[in-house]
Amino acid sequence: MPKRLPDDPLLRRLVAAQLSRRKVLLGAGGLTLASMLAACGTSGTGKAAQDGATAAAAEDLSAQEKEVNWANWTLYLDYDEKTGSYPSLEAFTKATGITANYSEDIDGNDTYFGKVQAQLAAGQDIGQDIITLTDWMAARLIRLGYTQELDHANIPNAANLLQNLQDVDFDPGRAHSLTWQSGFAGIAWNKEAVPGGLRRVSDLWKPELKGRVEVLDEMRDTMGLLMLEDGVDIAGSWGAAEFDKSLEVLTRQIADGQIRQVKGNSYKEDLISGDALAVICWSGDITQLNFEEGGKWEFAIPESGCTLWSDNLMVPVGSPHKANAEALMNYYYDPVNAATVAAYVNYISPVQGAREAMEKIDPSLVDNPLIFPSDEDLQRAHVFRTLSADEETDFSGRFQQAIGN
Repeated sequence: MPKRLPDDPLLRRLVAAQLSRRKVLLGAGGLTLASMLAACGTSGTGKAAQDGATAAAAEDLSAQEKEVNWANWTLYLDYDEKTGSYPSLEAFTKATGITANYSEDIDGNDTYFGKVQAQLAAGQDIGQDIITLTDWMAARLIRLGYTQELDHANIPNAANLLQNLQDVDFDPGRAHSLTWQSGFAGIAWNKEAVPGGLRRVSDLWKPELKGRVEVLDEMRDTMGLLMLEDGVDIAGSWGAAEFDKSLEVLTRQIADGQIRQVKGNSYKEDLISGDALAVICWSGDITQLNFEEGGKWEFAIPESGCTLWSDNLMVPVGSPHKANAEALMNYYYDPVNAATVAAYVNYISPVQGAREAMEKIDPSLVDNPLIFPSDEDLQRAHVFRTLSADEETDFSGRFQQAIGN
């Protein structure tokens, strides 16, 4: 029986675009959402409370200025190539009267932080009312006082946040952040160039792949995968000795030319060009690339396991549109809106009710393991443990030195 599309023309266009993507989405595995929560909810860095804000929050001009500016990663929101627009953002504007200006400004947590740190420390407006950063970097910004406290009265749909994500160690009670999406870091390869596929992280070091391998500049993902392969429980008790052993592997593979480059989101461009044949990567990126470029790549969780991470929506301390930002967060925490985004980006939705909403949008996605992972996959996923401030400085510094930054 044909699916009945929504009456709203913007949502009709979004759902139609999603339906065209179904041919490339996987359909195996079931979901118990509660099993994902304990893993996602433990990531973070340092203290739960702020060390003290460096500047007072900006005056909120939302009532006078009906706009919101949002910085996000690439391929992380529904996009209509025909119109060059983001349908769900257009629907948000139609529903609220708030114009949403969206930019794919974030390529890596460290690189983005480096660009805005001085302004944040001074309490200045960085030109964004929402920024989307991974747990550990979100923890840093919250600890340094670089974010505004959210008014949950403006975000009633925040009650839909999955239970064990509601009180993470880096932001108790979610006073400063809300999860955008969660996902895996694993390995992927060009199926034509690597017909036998890859099963382990160490398969990236095969001689025939020399100079055609790229890894992520996110320390917790690249180092997490290397440490898992070495038998380390990255969510448990480990220290400098375990970190150094895996860092030696990374340093050697870079020095020997096995690894072509260490990158953020831009590794996708090298997969498309063929400069990279195998990568450490993020799960949803590969499904999206396969849809856009003809199914050339395969993503896998390595035999030793993968990392599990979350990205978070936050309002910078200098943002003059906090209430408008909260309205946008509230919009995307509606289960129907969360499900439509998840259908496009192919990452794990943090919104309770999104799976049920997906049954109406496209039942074939209810069992999609990239959106609603199976218990088996989640048991193989590990959250990089919380680092102390000293550990973060030490480990991050030596990782950056190893990758040439």
